[in-house]
Amino acid sequence: MKKRTYSFQLALSTSDITDYFDLRQQIFCEEQGLFQNHDRDSIDPTSYPIVAIAHTPDHPDQIVGVVRIYEQQPRLWYGGRLGVHPDFRRVGRIGKGLIQKAVTTANTWGCDRFLATVQLQNVRFFTRLHWQSLEEIEVLGHPHHLMEADLEHYPATDQPRPSLPLEQVA
Repeated sequence: MKKRTYSFQLALSTSDITDYFDLRQQIFCEEQGLFQNHDRDSIDPTSYPIVAIAHTPDHPDQIVGVVRIYEQQPRLWYGGRLGVHPDFRRVGRIGKGLIQKAVTTANTWGCDRFLATVQLQNVRFFTRLHWQSLEEIEVLGHPHHLMEADLEHYPATDQPRPSLPLEQVA
């Protein structure tokens, strides 16, 4: 059996950004039916897309997970549109790796608070990763929790902050 590894990085190339939006559409439009046609919104031009990439020795790199981060106001960051390709959900490391990359990156760039709206079925997973629920809310007719990351568990890194807007693929 071939060993598969994963990396987590900002999506900066045209092809990575295209694959990022394609996977978001597959998860949030086609699979979950939360949006019609696409899930792009006014936050995308000011957000940083992050991808999980699966690597195998004999297969080209494949984007298998997505999340975006954005600074809503100075030092207040949000994560959103976290999703993992259906074929890779049982791996267990991809969602955790995306969350780690998202929060540590924001922490590097001057984050004092990192929040996310989390679908109800994922609240327990986030809690195990040092998040706490602030309140129950409804988003697009579905139950969510507004959650906050404990930044002590997500130390800053050396990730440089690219200028916005990043290339947005239509």
